Amino acid sequence: MVEGDGGRLLCPVCDSGTLQTFRTVMEKRYLRCGQCLATVMAPECHLTADEERAIYALHNNDTGDAGYRRFLSKLSEPLLAKLADGARGLDFGCGPGPALADMMREAGFDMTLYDPFFHPARSALEQQYDFITCTEVVEHLHRPAEVFRQLDSLLMPEGWLGIMTCFQTDDDRFDQWHYRRDPTHVVFYREQTFAWLAGRYGWQYEVPRKDVVLIRKPG
Repeated sequence: MVEGDGGRLLCPVCDSGTLQTFRTVMEKRYLRCGQCLATVMAPECHLTADEERAIYALHNNDTGDAGYRRFLSKLSEPLLAKLADGARGLDFGCGPGPALADMMREAGFDMTLYDPFFHPARSALEQQYDFITCTEVVEHLHRPAEVFRQLDSLLMPEGWLGIMTCFQTDDDRFDQWHYRRDPTHVVFYREQTFAWLAGRYGWQYEVPRKDVVLIRKPG
């Protein structure tokens, strides 16, 4: 999150200066953007990079776990229906156990891995892809606007970006929401947030399943 003119915090999703105090929960301060409707944790409440990595390393993302694969299929199944034979993909933010990449390979697609902590090869970010998967990632981003610009540049024309994250829908339940209670989650998106992003980048988008958005870059 950066400061605009006059020291005002800019929304890390859409770069607007329309952030307003939303609420404080257990000493963590949250802000709401008046333009894209994202809810963001105030930067002084963020964990350090080492603290984040320690939590991510505890995630049990077993690539062979049937339950985890069913969870990931919420994104993989509607995305696979969009892809042409021979499409090349990037699993962005794949984590220590890239189960989704394995599932896409099993379906016949070439996959490249990138994760800033566990698969940090910069060469993965120096080419373009027919599709990009981004599962349970965007809620962790401290500077999502920069990442969305990067993902747009990594997509080939007519390429697909598949994102999975729990949409924030009910303000009354925010304090007790399981997604908020994860200390590494710093940005919470509404469906309207992705509609705003689609308009900003000229993307087409659809929500084929709960908490899944498929975005197509125009040709």
